[in-house]
Amino acid sequence: MAKALLIDVTRCTGCRGCQVACKQWNELPGEKTSVSTSWTNPKELSAYTWTHVDFREVPNRAGHPTWNFVHKRCFHCLEPACVSACPVGALQKTEEGPVTYDAARCMGCRYCMVACPFSIPKFTWDSAQPVIAKCTFCADRLADGQEPACAKTCLTNAIQFGERDELIAEAQGRIQATPGRYVNYIYGKDEAGGTSVMYLAGVPFDRLGFKTDISLEPYPERTWEALSKIPWEVLGVAAVMSGTWWIIQRREKNGANSISKKAKR
Repeated sequence: MAKALLIDVTRCTGCRGCQVACKQWNELPGEKTSVSTSWTNPKELSAYTWTHVDFREVPNRAGHPTWNFVHKRCFHCLEPACVSACPVGALQKTEEGPVTYDAARCMGCRYCMVACPFSIPKFTWDSAQPVIAKCTFCADRLADGQEPACAKTCLTNAIQFGERDELIAEAQGRIQATPGRYVNYIYGKDEAGGTSVMYLAGVPFDRLGFKTDISLEPYPERTWEALSKIPWEVLGVAAVMSGTWWIIQRREKNGANSISKKAKR
């Protein structure tokens, strides 16, 4: 059975322990930031911040202001557009739930960034060998029988890890038990054909910065239709990058073979 996460925004206290745990487990560097008007720090997801807590002040049904702390990261779609867009298979959807990334295969075309309906994948532009960067769903921890670092560290159980079907039943149960606490919707249950990261909230999702114009149909069928509209100049750059990537890979392979032969002499 595929694993998933259920994130209950009404339970989050904004401690950002999940954000820290993600950086710690994945050995991501700190970033220079500044105080923003939204009190969110850093301001958004980046190539070095794969899990981000966004602060949102939204009036409740009575008109009183409420603080909402929204955990954002890759949704790990059931049928990912990024996977279907990748021409070299650097991105893969696993049976366990995570969408994984193999930097050794990536040629830097960034089609995945264009294809993602949630605009999640980032690029390490400041690196001499840039790669795609996003949440991994702690695939290495799952393979070792552990839960993701963000869920493990959450003190209020706002992030719950488990089987996707069971989490949907859990979410529906919370809505039915306390309808005044939640909007009657599970974000991610159906968006983009369903995702492995789902949300409950006490205010409408569009007020929390979620995209509400996401198709409920899987995106892979639309991927190449959308990519076909990219200007030929951009495709030309991608082709050049592909050729460069092939040459570099061949040189590295030849270099490795040469070293191996010398070592045997």
